[in-house]
Amino acid sequence: MSKAVADIPVRTMDGRETMLAEYKGKVALVVNVASKCGLTPQYEGLQKLYAKYRDRGLVVLGFPANDFAGQEPRTNAEIQGFCTLNYGVEFPMFEKIAVTGEGKHPLYKALTTAQPKATAEVPGEFRQKLIGFGLAVTSEPEVLWNFEKFLLGKDGAVVGRFSPETTPDNPLLIKAIEAELAK
Repeated sequence: MSKAVADIPVRTMDGRETMLAEYKGKVALVVNVASKCGLTPQYEGLQKLYAKYRDRGLVVLGFPANDFAGQEPRTNAEIQGFCTLNYGVEFPMFEKIAVTGEGKHPLYKALTTAQPKATAEVPGEFRQKLIGFGLAVTSEPEVLWNFEKFLLGKDGAVVGRFSPETTPDNPLLIKAIEAELAK
């Protein structure tokens, strides 16, 4: 993994200090998640994606964040229980962090710097939907909303970024994952 991303300290949901270097040699999908969002059902798709590709070297890494309309108010323990009970989540989950704004975690500073724009099937459409709901939105390169996805190659380089409405079974995302796994 690239030094910039791999060596940034993070904490697992149970409080263990680690770094993404732990996943060296794997393709990683880093996702900021929330349990009270309209996109929360993506947890199910993320788990299916992880189950389908983990033996080929994919790891999904969930980072809860409460940055968007207070949609992740739970504690780390509550988040872990919610994900396991409701979606059978087995992929690694990390402690709640900030993914945008002044308190943004260094991991997300590195991710958004490396890949300032997200891929979307219809660019700008999701942003307009959020605005239509009266929600405040960020400007690029900031993360737009919950369930934005960053794809890291086996060397840790950020090779893709996908907008929140890009579901885990979206052909754009699947194609990118399979291309990285084939390397």
